[in-house]
Amino acid sequence: MSQDIAVLGVGMHPWGKWGRNFSEYGVYAAREALKDAGIPWQDVQFVSGAATMRCGYPGYVAGATIAQALGWQGAQVNTSYAACASGSQALAAARAKILAGECEVALVVGADTTPKGFLAPAKGYRPEDPDWLRFYLGITNPSYFALYARRRMDLYGDTEEDFGLVKIKNSENGFTNPNARYKKKFTMEEIKNSAMVADPLRLLQICATSDGGAAMIVSSMEYAKRIGKANAVKVAAVSTVTPSFASAVVEMPDIATDSAAAAGVEAHSFRAALPKKAYEQAGIGPEDVSLAEVYDLSSALELDWYEDLMLCPRGEAAQLVREGATKLGGRLPVNTSGGLACFGEAVPAQAIAQVCELTWQLRGQAGERQIANPKVGITANQGLFGHGSSVILKR
Repeated sequence: MSQDIAVLGVGMHPWGKWGRNFSEYGVYAAREALKDAGIPWQDVQFVSGAATMRCGYPGYVAGATIAQALGWQGAQVNTSYAACASGSQALAAARAKILAGECEVALVVGADTTPKGFLAPAKGYRPEDPDWLRFYLGITNPSYFALYARRRMDLYGDTEEDFGLVKIKNSENGFTNPNARYKKKFTMEEIKNSAMVADPLRLLQICATSDGGAAMIVSSMEYAKRIGKANAVKVAAVSTVTPSFASAVVEMPDIATDSAAAAGVEAHSFRAALPKKAYEQAGIGPEDVSLAEVYDLSSALELDWYEDLMLCPRGEAAQLVREGATKLGGRLPVNTSGGLACFGEAVPAQAIAQVCELTWQLRGQAGERQIANPKVGITANQGLFGHGSSVILKR
């Protein structure tokens, strides 16, 4: 039995620092997705929202908040929170509802209004909270990203220039993206002259926090056929697996790998497990992938994802960037949208935004950043507390 669902429509609110209520971005994105799908709001039977913890009670019940703003019409509602993977969890809930036969068409939506500066945990003294604890120990987001960058340098010989090439590539991709916040092509000199934040990462190699929204209209394949969209892009897999002990590397907010590793237990990589499950669900392999949208919180972390997605062997990601394989026009484009380097983090929206980009690419609607004849796209995203996701779309 097919596990595919159809992507009927996608929409986004441009990323930036607009300072407005998050629901405005979500409603805008939802209306764009409805327009793209060509269906009325009244036909939506399930609203699956991605939560934002920064926007008070309305953010905690984002699905209902946005459904009310669009106009109550009796749809079932859901809100998912999974940190940076919230959007994919919301998509997984909608997909499960559709495949179970409990609805035919659903809206998946996420939006955020973020504070100035880097994200931080809630205030107070809470040593039982591992996210608070890692900040207390000095492992802020930039320092965490820097530890991973230094790990690549020590293990594989990656250089600051390699990380710079990732930033340059993404800035070129996002330059023509109407939804991107940062539309500037950077040079290696500009990157190297930007402020050092956490050695070896500089300001231009770490993503910002942003406001923004993204939405999708998804349906059963039968519904898509009835409205003349049998050839719609399909969601072929949604993976949201958790880590397995023993852990191969430290994943925040945990501050240690599993002690069982010392007893000869096979170690696992959490991030690599996410796409592995997605490949299994979709019945394809990394050799089938045409393009990828990955979670580039830093330019160095993008390289880790190439290897986690099995797009190249361990230690060879930098070579892909050096040879131009991951650029527009390369054999395996990555972050054709411009990635978080050009968007920044709007946490509940970003996993959905990745799927929007793949949809536009697979339809041939990505404008100046369009790649040639893509057939399969994959996303990679990670959130705290064992949350993460990988979504596969296909034509």
